[in-house]
Amino acid sequence: MDYKQYWKSIAEKNHELNSLLASYWNDYSHMGTWQFWVVIALLIIPLVLLYFTVDRRRIFEVFFFGYTVHILWTYLDLALEKYHFFNHTYFLTPVLPFALNMNASVLPVGFLLIYQYCTNNNKNFYLYSILISVIFAFGFASLEEYVGLVNFSKGMNKFYLFVLDMGIIVISYWLTKLMLKIKRD
Repeated sequence: MDYKQYWKSIAEKNHELNSLLASYWNDYSHMGTWQFWVVIALLIIPLVLLYFTVDRRRIFEVFFFGYTVHILWTYLDLALEKYHFFNHTYFLTPVLPFALNMNASVLPVGFLLIYQYCTNNNKNFYLYSILISVIFAFGFASLEEYVGLVNFSKGMNKFYLFVLDMGIIVISYWLTKLMLKIKRD
């Protein structure tokens, strides 16, 4: 197959996949399902909570940390979904990333509020990060799996989710510290 044939085939398969995803969404994840409203709630409620709880004196620092968590989790989740390790089976729309509610709201807000609390109160950030990662990976993901909002496959499990959470939090923390150092210098 030559260059143009590959891209023609990729475009055809992509169109077929997009049509299949749209059909699935119309049948199982549309506005008339309770799952859709859970996804909406998981997108909106953390953002409303954030509005009332963010430390406005440090808003750029805290939001940089949360934004870094959001970006890292979004890219990682896209790869996990692409290779079918971890799939969100109900989503806001087939056009956007399937885990938008988690990667743009629940996880960044949860982790940035822990970052804010620990840095404002001289608490051990790593200890609190472990605790919230345990809650997200073993508690929240278990509940999501139980009600059918997520699917683990190909050996992916909640322990790996915990490890990925911790990796993302540590990278986000140190990138934020680096940005603060650059700002001071």
